[in-house]
Amino acid sequence: MDNSLAELDARVSGCRACPRLVDWREEVARTKRAAFADWTYWGRPVPGFGPPDASLLVIGLAPAAHGGNRTGRMFTGDRSGDVLYAALHEVGLASQPTSLSVDDGLTLYGVRVTSPVHCAPPDNKPTPWERDTCRPWLVTELKLLRPTLRAVVVLGAFGWQAALPAFAEAGWTVPRPRPAFSHGARIALESPTNNPLELFGCFHVSQRNTFTRRLTPEMLRNVLRTAAEAAGLPTRPYAG
Repeated sequence: MDNSLAELDARVSGCRACPRLVDWREEVARTKRAAFADWTYWGRPVPGFGPPDASLLVIGLAPAAHGGNRTGRMFTGDRSGDVLYAALHEVGLASQPTSLSVDDGLTLYGVRVTSPVHCAPPDNKPTPWERDTCRPWLVTELKLLRPTLRAVVVLGAFGWQAALPAFAEAGWTVPRPRPAFSHGARIALESPTNNPLELFGCFHVSQRNTFTRRLTPEMLRNVLRTAAEAAGLPTRPYAG
C-alpha cells in the first residue's frame, strides 16, 4: 500500500487501466471546448483534493470533461464545483466560495474531496467495469485516511453504490442488506480496527439536480453541516 496520500495521488494521475476512459479524456484534452481553447488541459486521472488528515470525506462520481479533466482538481472549473465549494465555504469548510484552477488559493479545512472514478467518462456515465477497476484507489485512500476520518458524504446514487464495497474492503462493516441511497440518509459503519464512520447521502450537485431544485443550496449546506459536526469539525453559523 502507498505510504502517503501524495504518493497515492501521483499513482492515480498516471493510471491507464481503462482504455475507453483513456481515449475519451485525452480526446477531450486535444479538441477542448471553444471557451477554453487557450487552456492546456490536464487530460489525466484526477486525484483527490484536500488535507491528508481530513476527518470528513466528500465522494462524488467522476471528473467533468471540461472541469476536473481540464483543471486537474476535483470539482474545479465546472458548475457542479461552483455549487459544492460555495456550500463548503458557507459552512466554514473552505477558504473561498469558488474553485477555478489549481493555483487559485483554495484551501479545504478538514475535508477531502474524491470520487470512485478518477477519469472523465463519456456522457458522465462510467461502466460498472470501469467503476470496479477504479475501486482499489478509493480503498487505498480510505485506508490512508482512517486515522482521522470520522464522516463521509456521498453525492448521488452512483457514488453510494460504488463506495459501499470500498468501505467494506477498507475494513468497515456495511449493513446487510446494503442500505439504499437517499438524500439525508445517515448510516453508522463500525469496524473492529478502524474508527467508526458516519455515512451521509446527498443528491449529487449536478446541473440536472441544482437547476431543477431537486437539490437546493440549503439542502446541501444542511447535509454538509451535519456531517461536519459528526466529524468533529467547527462550522460557521448560517447567516440566512
